[in-house]
Amino acid sequence: MQRVVVFDEFGGPEVMHVVEEPVVEPAAGEVRVRIEAFAVNSLDQMMRSGTSPATVPLPHARLGVEGTGVVDALGPDTTGLKIGDPVILAAVPDASARGSYAEYTTLPASQVLPRPDGLGVTEAAAVWVGYSTAYGALVEKAGIRPGDHVLITAASGGVGRAAMQIAHQIGAVPLALTRHTARKDELLAAGAAAVIATDHEDVVDAVRCHTGGAGADIVLDVVMGPGQQELLKAARPGGTLVAAGFLDPRPTPFPAGTPLRIFSYRSFEHTLDAVVVKRMAAFLNAGVRLGALRPAVDEVFTLDDVVAAHRRLETGLHGGKKIVVTV
Repeated sequence: MQRVVVFDEFGGPEVMHVVEEPVVEPAAGEVRVRIEAFAVNSLDQMMRSGTSPATVPLPHARLGVEGTGVVDALGPDTTGLKIGDPVILAAVPDASARGSYAEYTTLPASQVLPRPDGLGVTEAAAVWVGYSTAYGALVEKAGIRPGDHVLITAASGGVGRAAMQIAHQIGAVPLALTRHTARKDELLAAGAAAVIATDHEDVVDAVRCHTGGAGADIVLDVVMGPGQQELLKAARPGGTLVAAGFLDPRPTPFPAGTPLRIFSYRSFEHTLDAVVVKRMAAFLNAGVRLGALRPAVDEVFTLDDVVAAHRRLETGLHGGKKIVVTV
């Protein structure tokens, strides 16, 4: 038997509870991973509360799109991995059925990756979602190049922090956008070349100032909503905007007549593509080895305290650092 976090109704953190279930045998081409730790993400909160854009079937839904552990069993015809290998989960598209909030999960072998050397368990649990999203948006979609000025919204969040580090690794210039002046020193320490705080600065004027009047080459918008109009104005003509999130639930006006390339990005379009995942993993491993990529971990909880971990997420006091639960 194994311990699994499930919920039978939508609501606050208290709807989650730990149950015992049989350990599932991996099918052909699958591996079973003994989970050592998982990270708590905003998508988990949305699934639990009933605000996820994807349907979550009830009752007995699971959670978790990120985690790390050790290969525990191999299904028939599974190659490329062996029992005992430390791995990270690269994609859990059906998290409501086999999410990482558990002692074990089974996944196709193509959806797990060797754990990067140099990362401890808590860091490895928190690395994939933020860095794969930022990499996919900036490298695969936007084609980021050395010297590009990259305007990063919600820069104090997990994806924003990852995007700043990735920009540095490539030789680009990350411009961090935040709503609060109080975050400036923290974001500068996290790698921002400059910080624009919207509670005291005009976004367009500030971006022009930091780019010699040209505007941002790339805008990473993980917020969306009406504020995207200012981001479009802050980009240079011929620049690129990648919409990679939906933190603002308000409608986003259609960007008509803008001289920009505009892409919508959802991480599963790449994390389910084995060829792109191989590139992502190579980039991540190189960044970790060089010390350029390092996830920031906030508090660490145990599986018994998963409700407290979600409450911590909802306070916002983690400041974009990852909340991790050990199993």
